[in-house]
Amino acid sequence: LLVVSFGTSYPETLAKTIAAIETELQTAFPEADLFRAFTSKKITAKLQKRDGVTVDSPGSAMKKIVAAGYNQVICQTTHIINGTEYDQMIFELRQWASQFRRMTVGRPLLTTHEDFKQVTRILMEDILPLAEQEAWVFMGHGSVHHANSAYPAMNYYLERFGHPGCFMATVEGFPELRDVIAELKAGGYTRVGLSPFMVVAGDHAQNDMAGDSPDSWKNQLTRAGFHVRCRMSGLGENKAIRRMFVEHAREGDVIQ
Repeated sequence: LLVVSFGTSYPETLAKTIAAIETELQTAFPEADLFRAFTSKKITAKLQKRDGVTVDSPGSAMKKIVAAGYNQVICQTTHIINGTEYDQMIFELRQWASQFRRMTVGRPLLTTHEDFKQVTRILMEDILPLAEQEAWVFMGHGSVHHANSAYPAMNYYLERFGHPGCFMATVEGFPELRDVIAELKAGGYTRVGLSPFMVVAGDHAQNDMAGDSPDSWKNQLTRAGFHVRCRMSGLGENKAIRRMFVEHAREGDVIQ
């Protein structure tokens, strides 16, 4: 059982999110031995330098799995979208697929229509009801990859199947916060809740969303006239989200 995540250098959120997902998956596949891999080279380098902790890349994890003599691999990613990190993971795994009788990979969180609808239901159960004249903005990572289209799609699902006061924005893609601020003003909202739409509440949540810098989302919204509250919990802390990853692992596609 190989669980592949983008990674985090924050131990507290690691325990509550990535490690919690790994535990759920281990419980679902009790006959399997658990291996961990991160796709972010920046994070693995930081963990090695700061803490002396080595976390495998997908490729180096596969090398260990082959050396240990396993003949079947169940891989589950904790990535949100089918983007750059996911593509790189698949590329690395395919180099090793011929070494096994069977290798399966479970899809990222947002892949199918039902994934989007299910995530929307989970988010609504988590944040509703909102206070009077309050909106909620989810911070997604965003990407230059075409899979960034999952974020405006999620924005649509939030409106269509969730609540009209819920919005999606991204740090490094589209929609941008300024787009959402215009919608918040047009909707007459005076209060805004913020939470990360990321598996972990790591650097982006701590700094870009809720940090003290003038460019943080909290301070941009405050300057725009809104009363802001931040919720510092990653998606991996939600048991229903963790169950989705387990189901994706059970429905994994064969890699050849």
